[in-house]
This record gives sequence, C-alpha cells and structure tokens, in this order.
Amino acid sequence: MSSHNMNPFDEHYTWNCQGKLRTINGPQVMAILNVTDDSFYDGGRYTSKSTIQTKIQELLWEKVDIIDVGGCSTRPGAQEVSETQELDRVLKAVSIIREMNQDICISIDTFRASVASAALEAGADLINDVSGGRDDEMLDTIAKYKVPYVLMHMRGKSENMQDLTHYEDILAELLQYFDQKIAFARNKGIKDIIIDLGFGFAKTLDQNYFLLQNLALFRSFQCPILLGVSRKSMIYKALGKTAEQALNGTSVLHAYGLTQGANILRVHDPKEAIECVSLIKKLYTN
Repeated sequence: MSSHNMNPFDEHYTWNCQGKLRTINGPQVMAILNVTDDSFYDGGRYTSKSTIQTKIQELLWEKVDIIDVGGCSTRPGAQEVSETQELDRVLKAVSIIREMNQDICISIDTFRASVASAALEAGADLINDVSGGRDDEMLDTIAKYKVPYVLMHMRGKSENMQDLTHYEDILAELLQYFDQKIAFARNKGIKDIIIDLGFGFAKTLDQNYFLLQNLALFRSFQCPILLGVSRKSMIYKALGKTAEQALNGTSVLHAYGLTQGANILRVHDPKEAIECVSLIKKLYTN
C-alpha cells in the first residue's frame, strides 16, 4: 500500500487467517454484532439464539465482508464482564455464525488472549483488540494462530479513559505509538496488522476530528486502516443529537474517511455503509 496513492479502491492485499488466504479488494464493511447487554447503542438486542440468528441472516443478506463479535462492552464508563461470561457469549455467537455460513470472515472484539484463543479455535478469523495488547499473552496468541490483528490506540481502560485525554502533540504521539507497537508485533512474527486510531477512546471531541482530518498520514505504515466512528458521541454530541439519531452523521464521516484512505468501516448499519462505499467507488472509478 502506497501512501501516495489515495485511491482505496485500487488496494488489494491478502490476509492469512489460520492458513486460509483471504483476498481483500477495496474497502471492507465490518458489521458490529454486540452480544452484550450494555453496549452504548445496541446493548441487549442480541443475546438469545434466535435474535442472534436473525441478525446474522440480515448481515449475510446485506453481504457484509466481516462480522465483528463483541462479548464485553468497551463504551466509556463500561464495567468489564468476567472472562467466563465474555467467553460464553462470544463462543455462542461464533458457533451460530459458522452453522449458518462457513466462509464469512469473523472478527472477535476482545482484549483477553484467552477469549481470542478459544474463539480462534472455534472458527474465528481475526482479532480486534481495543486495548492495543494490554494482555501480555495477546500478541503471542496472534502469532501462534497466524491471524490478522487490529491494533487500536487507547489509554487506560473503559472506566477511566475519558480522564486521559491530555496530549502534548496528539498526532506525533499516535504516530510514535503505532510505530513502536507495529515493530513489536512484527518482532513477534505477526504479519497482517490493521491499525485503528481509536476514535472516542481517550480523546476529546475536537481531538477526534483533528485525527480524522489527518487520517491519511497513517497510511505511511502501509497497514490497512480501520475506521470506527459509527454512531459515536463525536457525531451525536457535535450535532446535539442521540446515538439513535446519528446515522446520517455516521454516513457523512464514513464517506470522508474513505476519501482519506480508510480501508475498513466498522459499523452498526451495514446497509448504509455499503451504499456509501458504492457511491464513493463511483467517484474514484468513473
């Protein structure tokens, strides 16, 4: 991936998912499946087998590229659930998805190496770690299973991250963070790294927009960039709305993010995100 080429639709790369090669052509839509009872937007909606099946059927029908399963909310102020509870939730979802479809790419949103390991054994394909490797075993687990790894920037934990928003130079600090973390992960033998700037994680509203304005700078790492802004407070607070009313604002930032080189959109509303990708693609390929 070249940082000079700003056309995200020209980018093709391959992920190794436990020996199964996945070819990635252009921007991907990663649909959020929260099997939690307290996520900020859809907590409690998908906890029984039937509601999970219905949701997965919908996602498969909409032709999402990746389903991102989360069993522990990481919204600001969230309390961590026990490892056992997270494992039960995640493994239930993975087995339901795999019963319904053998091929869809399954991502696991977890900061626990034990959950990552069990989910990968059960048929998941990649790990989305909001903590940036806080669990000492996480990178070794990723290296062992040979799967792609989403490396996110955050500070602290969900309970206290919004008290940790002071930076001398946020751009320089994030560039340095990814530089060091990517080198460390590569040293462990991890090949496929995706970076996520962590919008809303230990960042003020203005800092989020400043980072989004400068998203293209992070292409210099030559790793796919995941954009996670869907229905977040950086949108609804800026508009004086609620998370429920933030779909239009989300689509606007998705469109902008794609023009700045975002490769993966992590979303609550895949149908609208897929439409967004289709229309931006028209602008780049006409």
